[in-house]
Amino acid sequence: MEKKDSIPIDDLEIYQMAMEIGDIVWYKVESWDWFGKQTLGAQVVRSADSIASNIAEGYGRYFFKERRQFTIYSRGSLLETKTWATKAVRRKLMTQAEHDLLIEKLQTLHYKINIYLKKLKQTLPLQ
Repeated sequence: MEKKDSIPIDDLEIYQMAMEIGDIVWYKVESWDWFGKQTLGAQVVRSADSIASNIAEGYGRYFFKERRQFTIYSRGSLLETKTWATKAVRRKLMTQAEHDLLIEKLQTLHYKINIYLKKLKQTLPLQ
C-alpha cells in the first residue's frame, strides 16, 4: 500500500502551531536566571519542543498505529508543557499574561490535535 500524504509536514497546521509554541517557550526561558533555566526551564523547553518533534516523527511513519501513537505522544507533551507553564507563573518566572497567552495557544493546539487524530482514524486503514 502506498503512503498518501497530501501535504508536506511544514504545511501541516498542527506542526506549524507546535513549532511556534516551542519558539515562544524557548525565547521566554532564555530570559530567566541561571537557576530557573537549569531547573524548570530545561523541562518546559523539552516538553514544548517534543510537541512538534512527535508530530513530525509520526508524520514520517508509514503505519497508522505508529502515526497515531506519536500524535498521542505529542498531545502528552502538550499537557506536560501546560503543567510547566503553570509552575513557571506560580514561581514568578512568567507573568500571568504570558502564561494565559501560552495556555490559549496550547488549548487551541490540543483541540486541533484531537481533530487530526479523528481524521487519521477516518482516513487511514487500520493496520
